[in-house]
Amino acid sequence: MTSSDTAADTTDHSGAGERKVVARERIVIRFAGDSGDGMQLTGDRFTSETAAFGNDLSTLPNFPAEIRAPAGTLPGVSSFQLHFASYDILTPGDRPDVLVAMNPAALKANIADLPRGGLLIVNTDEFTRRNLAKVGYEADPIEDGSLADFQVHPVAMATLTRGALAGSGLSKKDAERAKNMFALGLLGWMYHRPSEGTERFLREKFARRPDLAEANILAFRAGHAYGETTESFAVTYEVAPAKLNPGTYRQITGNTALAYGIVAAGQLSGLPVFLGSYPITPASDILHELSKHKALGVTTFQAEDEIAGIGAALGAAFGGALGVTTTSGPGVSLKSETIGLAVSLELPLLVVDVQRGGPSTGLPTKTEQADLLQAMFGRNGEAPLPIIAPRSPGDCFDAAVESARIAVTYRTPVILLSDGSLANGSEPWRVPEVTTLDRFDPGFATKPNAPDGSGEFWPYLRDEDTLARPWAVPGTPGLEHRIGGLEKADGHGAISYDPDNHEHMVRLRQAKIDGIAVPDLTVDDPTGDAELLVLGWGSTYGPIGAGARRVRAMGHRVATAHLRHLNPMPANLGEVLARYRTVLVPEMNLGQLALLLRARHLVDVRSYTKVSGLPFKAEELQDLYLGYLTEVTVG
Repeated sequence: MTSSDTAADTTDHSGAGERKVVARERIVIRFAGDSGDGMQLTGDRFTSETAAFGNDLSTLPNFPAEIRAPAGTLPGVSSFQLHFASYDILTPGDRPDVLVAMNPAALKANIADLPRGGLLIVNTDEFTRRNLAKVGYEADPIEDGSLADFQVHPVAMATLTRGALAGSGLSKKDAERAKNMFALGLLGWMYHRPSEGTERFLREKFARRPDLAEANILAFRAGHAYGETTESFAVTYEVAPAKLNPGTYRQITGNTALAYGIVAAGQLSGLPVFLGSYPITPASDILHELSKHKALGVTTFQAEDEIAGIGAALGAAFGGALGVTTTSGPGVSLKSETIGLAVSLELPLLVVDVQRGGPSTGLPTKTEQADLLQAMFGRNGEAPLPIIAPRSPGDCFDAAVESARIAVTYRTPVILLSDGSLANGSEPWRVPEVTTLDRFDPGFATKPNAPDGSGEFWPYLRDEDTLARPWAVPGTPGLEHRIGGLEKADGHGAISYDPDNHEHMVRLRQAKIDGIAVPDLTVDDPTGDAELLVLGWGSTYGPIGAGARRVRAMGHRVATAHLRHLNPMPANLGEVLARYRTVLVPEMNLGQLALLLRARHLVDVRSYTKVSGLPFKAEELQDLYLGYLTEVTVG
């Protein structure tokens, strides 16, 4: 493992008369084109082959909200960035080493990110006068010298693809659609990626259209062959497999990991899983994935709206299931009344919020962390609930299991805050051994519990340790009871308007949440004497850590810590904050966690915020840390 994200290009495996092969520790590739050019599929396939090869990896899909934005325009550009390495990495990379631009719009939207000397592969067939004019180019940048700072490789991808498919019987238009596979084959050759998985995938994807499957495979092979035969590319690159901990690994996105965590929670608790959900970007893939697992006790209900979805999930929880609802920020707003009802009913309910840019419809396909305060306080009255945030795509599995465990153990709704970059991003995930996962028993009530010997069932008689109320499955003989949104009397649960009882119940519900056992906050402070602590939550984990690696490699001291449990927060948080002269909190909102920390711990937290719809870059945070480290040294 290296201590920074800096690439090393040293090894030359070429011999006399052979093409030069350069070994690198890490590579960042960005595929960019129209939203209809298949860039997401191309990036996903390159990622799958890279995962199969054994590299560590991290991805950043970036696509427009429109299903099909106007072709050839800047708003219609879709890109997929992949960072892969021979050591453990934390982010999708700041800037691409290689940019594949399928048209002028893709070039104009992304060229500013390509560093000087970077490799630029352009599909020249799309650089027509009309397409250039659409994005404001007065002259062809391939020919006017404006790209002189880059290694430019013009490739007529559409023409070469049509030539490769000349005997396929496909129309010219259909043949050109396979140009993304040509690009994939070329890049696969350049970086020595396996090809068997992609060919198998294409045959499975187009099983009902074997002609299309073979056409895409021919285009893929043509791209590979072009790299081998052209003299344009004098160098290929090798990135050795990463040395990961022993185990079985697979590539996984955050949404898929979340879905698997929900399935696992059902198995670990012995509860049937019921998902009540309304499709919304970027959470819909969780619904799609869970719908495949009926055999594992999962029922999915695609509701007519957000309110119906959570209402059905809460009803399922009343009936003895693990109720789950998935959404994004706008949906949480609509579900807030029912979340408050779940707080009052004290039933387990998992609410997954895959955050996106807001407010309102906002930026459906872009990432943000701006729902923290909504999760904390977005209900009427005092309605506390636990909040958990995963830090990486693979961590979404563990966060889902942990959220379900808390919901079931403490009889409470739990909000899990993921976000768009986690949901769509991917990384290698070590598949856990089932025997290592802790089971948790829902502990259903089985007999009357009234302390007065009346033989009645009291639905609000609490467990002494957790303050959780008993959970009785409707229809259990002798356990007939009533619950609802009106305030209940402590213990027997009759409707009560008594002021003292309401005060008591509000404080009991708060005490139940405050008493949830969460692990202490751990701090990564290698030297033990850093004066700067960088504290994050959610998907900022990767760039915060990558930035810290960079400044440590320069000889500076910086500590990092990351909050998974946002409510309740770790008991040692105040003590940790007090140890450091400067506490810096980068987050993709206008300072919501910083606001909470200042209020609760009276610490002058320094806030660094970003709401561009894109995640932090390691270089950006590196420069930020250096500025604060200089301030600490001078001070």
